[in-house]
Amino acid sequence: MDEFFDIPTLIVIGVAIFVLFRLRQVLGSRTGTERTPLQRAQQAQKPANDEKVVQMRPTPAPQPADGDAERRALKLNAEIEQFSHGNAEIATGLKAIAEADPAFSPKSFLEGGKAAYEMIVTAFATGDRKTLRNLLEKDVYDGFERAMAEREAAGRKVDFTFVGLPKVEISDADYDKREVRVAVKFNAEIVQATRDKDGTLIEGNADQVQTIADEWTFARNPKSRDPNWKLVATNQLS
Repeated sequence: MDEFFDIPTLIVIGVAIFVLFRLRQVLGSRTGTERTPLQRAQQAQKPANDEKVVQMRPTPAPQPADGDAERRALKLNAEIEQFSHGNAEIATGLKAIAEADPAFSPKSFLEGGKAAYEMIVTAFATGDRKTLRNLLEKDVYDGFERAMAEREAAGRKVDFTFVGLPKVEISDADYDKREVRVAVKFNAEIVQATRDKDGTLIEGNADQVQTIADEWTFARNPKSRDPNWKLVATNQLS
C-alpha cells in the first residue's frame, strides 16, 4: 500500500489537484449555453447604440429643394445681366436660349467659346482639318478648307502663336424655335508670320504681337443630344 501513497506521489497528486482547481476558476465550467467563436465575433461587431453607426455606404442625397432652383435662377439672371452689358435685345435672346436649353449658362458658354476660338485659329494656321471638321458647320468648314488648300498649293507656311484674348463679349443672341445662336466678338492677340516656299516672309511678323478682331456666330439645336456648339458664321472686323 505504501508504494502507492509514498511522499513524492502525494506531492504530485496535490499539485495536479491545485492546478485543476485554478483552471476551473479561470475558465469556468461548460453549461451548454457557451457562445461559439463566430457568435462572439458577431456580438463584438454589433454596436451598443445603433445611432452611432457610421454607414459605409451613404444614403442617397435628397432631391434638390426649391431653394436650389431659386438660387440657380438668380445666378442665371445675374449672368444675363452681366454679359448682356445693358443691351435689352441680347438679354432677351439669352433668356430665350436658357428657357429652350436649361443647361445653358452665358458664363460657361463664353469660356467654351474662348477655348473654341483658340483651337480653330490654331488649327487653321497649322492645317489641322480634323479639328476644324469637328468644330465648324459644313459651309464654314468648306471656306476654311479652300483657303488652306490654296495656301498649301502655293507652298506657303504659317508660323503661328496664340497669345491670348484680352476682350471677349456676346454681341447677339436669339432662338428661332429650331436652333439657338450666339454671336461673340473676339479681340485676340497673336503672333503670325506667313512665308513662301523659299522661307521668305510675305505677311506678318514673327517677332511682333498683333491684335485681330472677329465676330463669330455659334449655333446648336437645343433638342439635340449633342451638347456641342458649332461655328456657323464668321466676320473679320479688323
